[in-house]
Amino acid sequence: MKLAITFALAAGTALAGSIAFAQQKTLYVAGYGGSYEQTMRKEVIPAFEKQSNVKVEYVAGNSTDTLAKLQAQKGNQQIDVAIVDDGPAYQAVALGFCGTLADAPVYKDVAPVMKFKSNKGVGLGLVGTGLFYNKKIFDENKWPAPTSWNDLKSKTYGKKIVSPPINNTYGLHALIAFAQIGGGGENNIEPGFEAFKKDINPNIVAYEPSPAKMTELFQNGQAVLGVWGSGRVKAFADTGFPVEFVYPKEGGFALGSAACPVEGSKNAAEANAFIQFMLSPAIQKIMATGAGFGPANMTVTLTADERKGLPYGDEVKALKAVDWDVANAKREEWTRRWNREVER
Repeated sequence: MKLAITFALAAGTALAGSIAFAQQKTLYVAGYGGSYEQTMRKEVIPAFEKQSNVKVEYVAGNSTDTLAKLQAQKGNQQIDVAIVDDGPAYQAVALGFCGTLADAPVYKDVAPVMKFKSNKGVGLGLVGTGLFYNKKIFDENKWPAPTSWNDLKSKTYGKKIVSPPINNTYGLHALIAFAQIGGGGENNIEPGFEAFKKDINPNIVAYEPSPAKMTELFQNGQAVLGVWGSGRVKAFADTGFPVEFVYPKEGGFALGSAACPVEGSKNAAEANAFIQFMLSPAIQKIMATGAGFGPANMTVTLTADERKGLPYGDEVKALKAVDWDVANAKREEWTRRWNREVER
């Protein structure tokens, strides 16, 4: 009898365990790869899973990949939280892919520039787009550090310059920068295309969207100068590689990382909880020191060492912003033209 009771208790415990396991939800978060993904997997996701009893599946890809997934899954969304660049985030909101943020106390601490008027997305952090270079190679050749976007036109470095393509926000920023230098801008992109076609293309070893391949091109000496984000370069420099980031004298660009709870998600409460968790001071500090994003939460303070390489304080004010209403309306057309005329 005692054995039967023991067996029954054990079976009941196992059943209770299986019910608890079945009840644990899985939250699908789509975000960047590279150093961002590493920081998320190592330090952010385990902490959230422990706190919330939710299993998180991280889907890595660049912002245009994530936006394409949202479009492909319209009406049957598999993603619960999308983390993308600010431009694609505004597209996602306009296309109806983002749900409304649930109210939470943490939002009162978020910088106004990081908030969406629609309340269907929120900035998680900020990086700057500019130039990066191999300091060791530059020193060996007695080349001065780059100071201008126009350094990408120089024959000095041979065919050893790398840039992301324009379906990546860093690449789009470079295109707009050269349009502005040539007297245009988002409303007249022609000077940007002309600069890339005539003066920059001959120096480009690759238009590379992958963060891993970007670092590889530098590590094997195929590239010594390029266009990238301050956060990416900080993470690369933290590995010990002699790479440095500079804001061009004509101005670098602000790139916001933004998150939205996906409209139609079956896990809306958990999605909102995850975004709020991402904005908490402790996680904001981790994303600053680990992934190189200047904090969106205004209560976060960083030491001089922690803020090195990040847009922080006065540096943020000096960064240019893209007119996304214009750029998003033209981006598909620009990308087709880029593929046809530049990256052939």
